[in-house]
Amino acid sequence: MGALTRILVTRPQPDAEATAARLGAAGLSALVDPLLIVEPIRAAALPAGPFDAVALTSVNGARALAARPELSALTRLPLYAVGRRTAAVAPEGFADLHIAGGDGAALVALIRTSLPRGARVLHVAGEDRAVDLGAALAGDGIGVELFVIYRAVPAPALAPETCAALVAGQIDAAIHFSPRTAATLVACAQAADRAGGLAAGLCAALARVQHLCFSANVAAPLAGAGWPTRIADSPTEEGLFALLDR
Repeated sequence: MGALTRILVTRPQPDAEATAARLGAAGLSALVDPLLIVEPIRAAALPAGPFDAVALTSVNGARALAARPELSALTRLPLYAVGRRTAAVAPEGFADLHIAGGDGAALVALIRTSLPRGARVLHVAGEDRAVDLGAALAGDGIGVELFVIYRAVPAPALAPETCAALVAGQIDAAIHFSPRTAATLVACAQAADRAGGLAAGLCAALARVQHLCFSANVAAPLAGAGWPTRIADSPTEEGLFALLDR
């Protein structure tokens, strides 16, 4: 691969380890420091139906749905997944599976062309969402009900090993899959700089790192911090890995 050989991975587990393993198989060095911890919301109540379809906009939502007692009542419906990764970990048994192109806009377009006016979609999601399906589909007469079944809790700080590697210039690039993770990295670096001590200088160190981003929305908080960003041609892990070759 190219000159970017030491990569910071900040996505939640277990995806962080899977990405690190893929980097290792490509001959790259990965430093894993998850900045979000995913927690199920067990008390979440399923909205009143009936529904015409289920929509999943994240891998974490797909995993959380698999553990829900309501799953058996939902699998009779068609499932709309935001992309191939989400579809791959979605529970089995749904009546039909439709896979969008990898981001919220593609999912909105797929639902818009597949479902008639008056349809109702159950959006299985987390507390923080990159796309508002309800707002996007309101003009099409398609109703959306949220079923929030997990939350992502931000880490309070970067791990000491990560801080040391950044300050020492031992990280060439960081790969970013979500706006929330990117924003958490910015917040942690800024807090460390304000606090001073051994972790001071993180913002300057991260400004010397190439930030490879899933989409423009993911890049926004990083670019706002003045850090160099590059956006994948497609919102997929393959698109991110292709940036490592450039």
